[in-house]
Amino acid sequence: MSDILRRGRLASVPDEEIINFTSSMNADKWIFKADILVDLAHTIMLKERKIIKAEDCKKILEGLLTIREEGIEKLDHTYEDIHISLESRLIDMVGEDTGGRMHSGRSRNDEVATCIRLTLRNELLLLMEDLIALRNTLNDISSENLDTLMPGFTHLQHAQPTTLAHHLTAHANAIGRDLERTRDCYKRVNLSPLGAAAFASTGFDLDRERTCKLLGFDGLIENSMDAVSSRDFLIESASVFANLMINLSKMAEEIVIWSTSEFAFIELDDRYASTSSIMPQKKNPDTAELLRGKSGAAIGSLMSLLAICKALPLSYNRDLQEATPNIMRSLETTRASVRIMNGMMATMSINKENMAGLATAGFTTATELADTMVRVCDIPFRTAHQIVGVLARGNGEPTLGEIDAVAHNVIGESLSSRGLTEDMVEEALDPILNVSKRSVIGGPSPDSMERLIESSRERIANDTEILESLIANRDSAIEGLFCEVEKCIDV
Repeated sequence: MSDILRRGRLASVPDEEIINFTSSMNADKWIFKADILVDLAHTIMLKERKIIKAEDCKKILEGLLTIREEGIEKLDHTYEDIHISLESRLIDMVGEDTGGRMHSGRSRNDEVATCIRLTLRNELLLLMEDLIALRNTLNDISSENLDTLMPGFTHLQHAQPTTLAHHLTAHANAIGRDLERTRDCYKRVNLSPLGAAAFASTGFDLDRERTCKLLGFDGLIENSMDAVSSRDFLIESASVFANLMINLSKMAEEIVIWSTSEFAFIELDDRYASTSSIMPQKKNPDTAELLRGKSGAAIGSLMSLLAICKALPLSYNRDLQEATPNIMRSLETTRASVRIMNGMMATMSINKENMAGLATAGFTTATELADTMVRVCDIPFRTAHQIVGVLARGNGEPTLGEIDAVAHNVIGESLSSRGLTEDMVEEALDPILNVSKRSVIGGPSPDSMERLIESSRERIANDTEILESLIANRDSAIEGLFCEVEKCIDV
């Protein structure tokens, strides 16, 4: 292949260690398909602006389609990046007098920025699909467990009775916000830097809006210096991924805890478990543990991107080459984790009896008993809190007699004299009634949960419609690009 990059200004060739150190070819595999699209769009625009001849455009496009069909394996991987390797391959195919014209008015700086945005755009759309699927799964499980009692926790201590539906819709809500953040991030990713050239644009009469439309971008990054040097869209994306992975890590931690013999709330499907090499009875939640650990990769990638981009002067600097592997790793880890979590949740077995049996352990109905005292006996909540707190030192659920004894010590009279009855105490200590009373918006009562799940499904339907529109816009643009390619070739 032609050494099209170093043959002019540079006289010596770097040794193998330098080549390996400076090459981005391994990471560039990620943007190979996008690079072809960028080349196609740029070449069509060059022809339309009469910067290159129609005959040269035809040969370049045919060569690019051949390279696309051959795949990245056919390219020379000794070059420092995919862009030069691809252009060299094209020149070897159609000759430099034709292939050497493709790069007119363009730099690798705007080219790589465009390729990364195109590739990341596609991945964000796929991630949104994954998130919608996970949220649907959480809603489906929740709708089947509106009455499944379980203890709610604060500080991992038994706090109040709740339901599995209440618990899982909390996670579903968080996933919904992750989807919103991903979609919002998409708006700033799907902008075109193409035509900015090295940083000061170009003297060629380019039509930046034309390539923007051909590639399905929503708009331009107008300032050419900003267009090539900015990687804030990667930092934002990595931040979204890290936030999402933290939410998934919380879920993974609960799966690990709930799988223990001490809890025995759930059992993972065998596909998501492993066993011990020495203890044959073991069924370990390894997949959840790995997901929990992989959150570190997303967090680490974000920190790396922040460090890479910190204090870089305008405009382009080679440091930015190191950004691509980090966003790749974060994205790959995050998308896989969402799919794995979806699979674990959809296939796990739920031990409703164990959940219900522990729903009142640790005097979880104490708050409702205090609330009942406030409502019936007209005492301040803080006083009721003290009475029930003293009762919590004992063993088991308190009787009306025990309540009166403590109340007499605290306020100088019994609560039964203020209207508290044994039936009221029993009702306050009933976990099912505890849950049903909490019917405020977002509370755990079945009615409240049904409303929340229905609202969530409506939002998912709207999110799905928006996502389908984004995908359709992208697909329509790329289809239009290839139609233009065919027109140019068939002339």
